[in-house]
Amino acid sequence: MAPADASRRPGRLGVGVVGAGRVGAVLGAALRSAGHAVVAVSAVSDASRERAENLLPGVPVLEIPDVIERAELVLLTVPDDALPALVEGLAQLGAWQAGQLVVHTSGRYGTSVLGPARAAGAIPLAIHPAMTFTGLSLDLGRLPDSMFGITAPAAVLPIAQALVVEMGAEPVVIEEESRVLYHAALAHASNHLVTIAAQSAQLLADVGVQHPDRLLGPLMKASLENALSSGEGALTGPVARGDAGTVRAHRAALESHDAPDTRQAYLGMARATARRALERGILSPAQGQAILAVLADTPADEPPGAPDAPRP
Repeated sequence: MAPADASRRPGRLGVGVVGAGRVGAVLGAALRSAGHAVVAVSAVSDASRERAENLLPGVPVLEIPDVIERAELVLLTVPDDALPALVEGLAQLGAWQAGQLVVHTSGRYGTSVLGPARAAGAIPLAIHPAMTFTGLSLDLGRLPDSMFGITAPAAVLPIAQALVVEMGAEPVVIEEESRVLYHAALAHASNHLVTIAAQSAQLLADVGVQHPDRLLGPLMKASLENALSSGEGALTGPVARGDAGTVRAHRAALESHDAPDTRQAYLGMARATARRALERGILSPAQGQAILAVLADTPADEPPGAPDAPRP
């Protein structure tokens, strides 16, 4: 490991970034702004090299083993599926060093995936930013409004918390066994919101709306704000009203339109909405059964005692 730079303030670390993707370059820049020194970065594609040049100017671009050799803190920002093999492969090369902080940003994994590095004496930390990244400097301004899901052995949990606070964000502790469910919750909220917006915009474009974003923007923003502040008490629309006739009309229109993925998403989300509304007393039992009967794919999907409803 490279010796610490005497010019740095006490407690500052030499950071090596493995993977100058949208996340790695931004978090590297955030740590640099906090006073740490980014000593090396790995970047393979032209886009990642450009990102490193823009967000981490002056930092040498090196091969991964060389990045790790120089670093006191290694930031692994590679795709989830690539992480286990990378950590194991570097262990086989003897790259990990005792006392070295090894941090990954995967939402899916806790610290167990860093077992091969830990076996070599490294200190494992999982720090996942619960935000989306553009890979541009504007992401740095978004960090103070974000939270990071962190997992680490109890003795070094304060280190993970301190790193997140230094980047301007807020840490929340996620237990090792809860990481996958935690990540599924975030992916469901973020990724599927993008899909819903895209599907809705396509339907509007198909009926001749020239600027779907202007029609959807205020509606979706208000719905999100209301949902986050009031929970499911903010639910509106035909399902929440028990308006089975409107839901039936929606289904018929979607089934006559050439957008099977949108139809499937609508039906699935409408079923989930109806069931949750029924459980919470937003819908009466009769209303809930009527809505679910309209949405059922097969008779087996209908709730017990559901009234017969014509198939659209």
